[in-house]
Amino acid sequence: MNNSLRVAVCSRSFSKNSTLRSELLEKYSKITFNDAGLQLAGEELVGFLKGHDKAIIGLEKITEDLLQQLPELRVIGKFGVGLDTIDLFAMEKFGIYLGWMPGTNKRSVSELVISNAIALLRHVPSLHQEVLTGKWRQQMGGLLSGRTIGVIGCNNIGKDVIALLQPWGCKFLSYDLVDSPEFNSAHGVLAVGLEELLMNSDVVTLHVPLNESTLNILSKSRIDLMKQSAILINTARGGLVDEDAVKEALMNNRLAGAAFDVFDSEPPLDKDFLALPNFLVTPHIGGSTEEATIAMGRAAIRGLDENTVPTPGA
Repeated sequence: MNNSLRVAVCSRSFSKNSTLRSELLEKYSKITFNDAGLQLAGEELVGFLKGHDKAIIGLEKITEDLLQQLPELRVIGKFGVGLDTIDLFAMEKFGIYLGWMPGTNKRSVSELVISNAIALLRHVPSLHQEVLTGKWRQQMGGLLSGRTIGVIGCNNIGKDVIALLQPWGCKFLSYDLVDSPEFNSAHGVLAVGLEELLMNSDVVTLHVPLNESTLNILSKSRIDLMKQSAILINTARGGLVDEDAVKEALMNNRLAGAAFDVFDSEPPLDKDFLALPNFLVTPHIGGSTEEATIAMGRAAIRGLDENTVPTPGA
């Protein structure tokens, strides 16, 4: 056990998990957990991290200004898989080490994607609300089996969605900047351009990080390319999709359904959007399963000792 280094755990999910707490305490004795369940940001985040050598973060924003105020901080372990909240250039500038393991929550997210697709194809959200208001009618739905699934971003989670759907007789289209010829050949995936994917998919699911190249990747003009019968699922990041365009498409029956687990601003404030009968919303729970929490937490713990200084400019 290390009795000298001080560790701050910003993540609320990590802090309240008894298994992860005990495993971290086996390695370090001086730990500050976020036991108050605070959503740390800005000066409050600086104050929480000040005086610590290492930190475990979740969705907290790590900026250059923040790191300038934390000269003692030398290592960050990432609880989760997205790096869009971290200024990697600033970490490189200050020589701060990052421990990060991609793909640790992939099964948790990919199962949510499939459950969302089935729920929308069978009109579960709208029929549930109808029953609660006293209506009892059978509405014809459709199968997920045999559909064309368009995967935007065919990396860890995108590949897992495709692998899970292999027995379902689906066709798969993928769009990614990195070619995966061996995976595509083994799983019957056709790599296509983004516009072709949108025009030909029954279900479109997003699995890309949020950066300058993916910001608003599904603009209004691209959403308009989708089939009227199509479903759009975003469990990746807010900011990837023009939310106003999706709302308009759902209201005008230009899109059959959509399911969002993430939003540009969280929690979302557009109550009319959230209340649409063909819109299924969850509060950023893609990685929120017991199994994924343990996997991500253990990866973050390892990241405190197994890490490198990021080289985003390389």
